[in-house]
Amino acid sequence: MTRFLASDTNPEGFRLEDILSALRADVIKRCERITEDHRPEAHHVLENNIRILSLLTEAITLAENSSKVLDRSFGPSRAADGGDPRIGKL
Repeated sequence: MTRFLASDTNPEGFRLEDILSALRADVIKRCERITEDHRPEAHHVLENNIRILSLLTEAITLAENSSKVLDRSFGPSRAADGGDPRIGKL
């Protein structure tokens, strides 16, 4: 059973890339709040957040690629309509 992601047991869940994109937007907002703080600790946190943003962007790209492969190979997901998962075991 998944908590956040769409699945046969959680048809109202989200796509991985959508969750990652929302998380990236939150990190960007956090970065905006600390850009004017010139203390070394703030600079350190900002640098870490910038690295995290890069990794999130890479993860979003991978998740979007997986969705495209599934769509191309098996058609659109029918999990929201109670359909079987496109890959994996029930």
